[in-house]
Amino acid sequence: MKLSLHDYISIKIHQTDLHLTSYIKAKLEAFNIAPEQNLIMMLLWEKDGLTQNQISLKLNKDKTNIARMASNLEKKGFISRRNCNDDRRSVKLFLTPDGKALGEKVIPITEEFNENVIKDITDEELELLEKILIKMSKNVDCFYK
Repeated sequence: MKLSLHDYISIKIHQTDLHLTSYIKAKLEAFNIAPEQNLIMMLLWEKDGLTQNQISLKLNKDKTNIARMASNLEKKGFISRRNCNDDRRSVKLFLTPDGKALGEKVIPITEEFNENVIKDITDEELELLEKILIKMSKNVDCFYK
């Protein structure tokens, strides 16, 4: 084996992701929301009334996974789901009053989290990191096509 376990960039990225996810999971636990559910909520706090399909595309998640998470968020009282008038197969997600109130508590936490994550990283470094991650994703996409 040419490379040791610590030489693989994919493992370093995965370990960083696990570390970030563990941190935000602990911060969100008191609000009864998982990190992946929070991603849906963040999109809705930005623009209420998105379809499950739109969310699926924005988060690059499969539709079944989004539907399951939406169902859980609905059971928690944070969103309501409604069929679209023009397309009965399409479901729109809307924030409930509790979902809107949750945003007032969670958005500052996610903003602080982001500030902590990018602390001491320059704008140029962040731009470069984003470009590199996009290239890596495209490289992986080549294996699926």
